[in-house]
Amino acid sequence: MTELIPFDKRDGFIWLNGEFVEWQNAKLHVLTHGLHYASCVFEGERAYNGKIFKSDAHTNRLFKSAEILDIDIPFTKDEINSAKYLLMEKQKLKDCYFRAFAWRGSETLAIAAKNNSTNVAIAAWEWPSYFTLEQKRIGLKLDIAEWKRPSPECAPYAAKAAGLYMICTLSKHKAEKNGFHDALMADYRGYVSEATGANIFFVKNGTLHTPKPDCFLNGITRQTVIELAKSLNVPLVERHITFDELSQFEECFLTGSAAEITPVSQIKDISYKVGDLTMQFVTTYSDLVNDRF
Repeated sequence: MTELIPFDKRDGFIWLNGEFVEWQNAKLHVLTHGLHYASCVFEGERAYNGKIFKSDAHTNRLFKSAEILDIDIPFTKDEINSAKYLLMEKQKLKDCYFRAFAWRGSETLAIAAKNNSTNVAIAAWEWPSYFTLEQKRIGLKLDIAEWKRPSPECAPYAAKAAGLYMICTLSKHKAEKNGFHDALMADYRGYVSEATGANIFFVKNGTLHTPKPDCFLNGITRQTVIELAKSLNVPLVERHITFDELSQFEECFLTGSAAEITPVSQIKDISYKVGDLTMQFVTTYSDLVNDRF
């Protein structure tokens, strides 16, 4: 097994507030508002053969997330897009993962921090799919999370914001402890919502079914799969899905920039086949991001 190098011990550069900083020197103070109050928004995206997939869409969402959290990003979208490519060149990377993020600084440490500075950073590193090739081949096993996605009245669900992932970490930790790869979360009403870091799709009689993103993030990869379904003439329904329906589906897969498209073979004690339609989307998505589609 390859030794895991802690992220604070790696070499290279990180783009931080408009400058390239040596990786191990890209630090923040322990009394940073973003750490204590989760005033932080971020993006996860991938580059394939030197081209960042949907870079504009990710940058637009970063700015939208910041707007929702009342954070002012002191750079333009063009500057962020350009910095990603400059960083990839400086890191000598072609196939890699990006994390672009913005957070409030340490001028004050209180609930109200509108006058705090905004820091922006971009990191890039080699990272294969979130799940291994073997896990993709046989399909993931999902537990059912105890935590639920909150009501839109309780959290800014349309923002990709750090604080919204706390219950995801708790859910994934428990799932792994129970022998699963990940966990499927309900929304506040009890409908199926998403996994801890990826959206979910189901297959029934040749039709895709996916939950309506009315209280969780409408992922960019999710939107891409919907676009692909239209181009492939695969029927697709966005709707509320109950947990009682899970046994009626034939196939299932997760989508996300980190997860890409990963088949699911089991949710709790319900089994799914890694079927032809799922594999068609795995292949088509790979062709798309590698400019073969």
